Amino acid sequence: MPSQPAIVLPPAPAGHALTIRLTAATQAKPLLRALAALDLGDDLAVGFGWPFVQALSAKIEGLRAFPVYTTPEGPLPATQADVWVYVRATDPGTALAELLSLTRQLPGGLDFVEDQPVFTYAGGRDLTGYEDGTENPKADAALAAAFVADGPLAGSSFVAAQRWVHDLVRFAGMPGPEQDATIGRARKDNAELTEAPPSAHVKRTAQESYDPPAFMLRRSMPYGTAKEQGLYFVAYGADLDRFERVMRRMCGEEDGTVDALFRFSRPVTGGYYWCPAVADGKLDLRPMLPTGVDGLPDVEVPAS
Repeated sequence: MPSQPAIVLPPAPAGHALTIRLTAATQAKPLLRALAALDLGDDLAVGFGWPFVQALSAKIEGLRAFPVYTTPEGPLPATQADVWVYVRATDPGTALAELLSLTRQLPGGLDFVEDQPVFTYAGGRDLTGYEDGTENPKADAALAAAFVADGPLAGSSFVAAQRWVHDLVRFAGMPGPEQDATIGRARKDNAELTEAPPSAHVKRTAQESYDPPAFMLRRSMPYGTAKEQGLYFVAYGADLDRFERVMRRMCGEEDGTVDALFRFSRPVTGGYYWCPAVADGKLDLRPMLPTGVDGLPDVEVPAS
C-alpha cells in the first residue's frame, strides 16, 4: 500500500506545521470530506488525532491521545488536536502559500491551534549547531521504522509532534565540553563521545538500546524568532509505543536519569496522529470509516 510521500522524503528547505481543533463535533464529517478530496503530492502530510477519530465514532488500532509525561521539574504539556498537517516547500513563502491554499478548502469555524513555520538550518543542524537526525534509519530500514507493514493499516504511519523551546542563551553559556556532553556528540565533527555521561541525549535516545528497538524516522526542523527559538520535533513510526519508550526514558521514568537536553530545552506542545496510506493520490480513509454513520458514505474512498 503506497504511503504518504512527504513522510519518507528528506526535510525540505522550509516547511509549515498546523494543528487543527474542531470547535463542534458536527465539523468532523465536513472536515473529513475536505481532506479526502486533497491531492497529496510529495509535499503534504496529513494526520488524524484520537479526538477526531472519536468524533466520527471510529477507531484506529494503536492510536491514542498524547499522554502527560513527567520530569522532576513537573509534567510536560499534552496539547492533542484533531488534525495535523505539514507542508514541505522550497522556501517559507511557498510553504505559507501552500498552507493557505489548503486551509481555504476546509470548512469554516475550525480552530487553528499551532501554526508553526520551520526551516532547515546549516545543512540539517539544530540551532545549537549540532547535527540533527544522525541516527535516522536509511533506505528499507527507514520504511520499516516509519510505516505499518501489514494488516488493515498497512502503509500508514503514526507521528508524534512536539514543539521544543530552547534557551539558547543558557546553552551558549556552557563551556564547549559541557555542550558536547549534554548532546553526547562533538559539534565540530558530529562524532559520538566514547565517554558521554548517562544523561547525554544520545545515550538516552539510542534507538537500538531499547527492547524491542525503538527505531523512528525523524523529520524535525528548527524554528525561531527574536523572542523564541527551538525545534519542531516530528517522529514517524509503525506504532506509538516506540516514541513513548524513548520519551519516558528521557524523562527519567526508567532509571531516574533525566536527559540533559532538559537543561536548556523543554517541549511546550505534544500530539499523536495517524497518517493514512494513499490510494490514487488521495488519503486512503477506509480504515477510519465506521459503518452505519449517517453521511460518511458521501466521502470519496479510493477503490480497492
